[in-house]
Amino acid sequence: MGPGREDAEEEIVRGGVVELGTVALTGAAGTIGSVVREALRGEVERLILLDRVPLRPEAGNEDVHTVDLRDAAAVEAALAGADRVIHLAGVPDEAPLADLLDANVLGTHHVLEACRRLGVGRVVLASSNRVTGFHPVGQLTGPREPVRPDGLYGVSKAAVEALGRLYADKFGLSVLCLRIGSFEAVPTEPRHLATWLSPRDALGYLRAALTAPPTTRFATVYAVSANTRRFWELPDPAVLAYAPVDDAETYAADIPGADRPADPASPQAGTYASPEFTLRHLRP
Repeated sequence: MGPGREDAEEEIVRGGVVELGTVALTGAAGTIGSVVREALRGEVERLILLDRVPLRPEAGNEDVHTVDLRDAAAVEAALAGADRVIHLAGVPDEAPLADLLDANVLGTHHVLEACRRLGVGRVVLASSNRVTGFHPVGQLTGPREPVRPDGLYGVSKAAVEALGRLYADKFGLSVLCLRIGSFEAVPTEPRHLATWLSPRDALGYLRAALTAPPTTRFATVYAVSANTRRFWELPDPAVLAYAPVDDAETYAADIPGADRPADPASPQAGTYASPEFTLRHLRP
């Protein structure tokens, strides 16, 4: 167990609000990372930004690092001083399994191991709804359901969750896994009417995960907006105190095919569950 674990579990609370202290963000140049970076820089004491793409500081409290997460020593050096870590980096979609294992699984292992060694108080891992993509549309699915990945990407995210559970159970690290929905500015296709995660709700989930009580040793929740047609459970407030506010149904009139009911027996992943989606990443 890394130094400072007891101190890390002492939350600093002023005026009833948990102060975030120093937060590290991996994948800071990514689609979600860019939104999180802009939102958090005004809420934290220091923001440590990691990406393999070179970044420039945009505020006085930003500390940027160009890091390949496959380099364990570089990851640990960059995360030094962090009170909390949001780990968003990785290959974000279907790819050859070797690439996914390298970036998503090994990279997450290096982040978790650095956090263990450094005594980081909270780690938020970006998982994915694709971990359970083969559950049917007609089933309201929660984190207690067995994993049914819809492809190799989903397999890699299932491994990410397993690593988080291991580090929580074995080393006492506090880990929250967010199964992120379809992160878009607005929903643009029929599936999004169930799976959309608005930027506002994404930030709400992340803030709640960062500030959940330190007694929350491990949890997995779906990060999805309050969509009328959603097929994932919203988090138990006792586990994660955030209630989403946006609903994709607001945009249904602008989405072609939105008036056609979904087949309740079809997979939640939609086209991601098709053999063709994965076959192109396998050897011929």
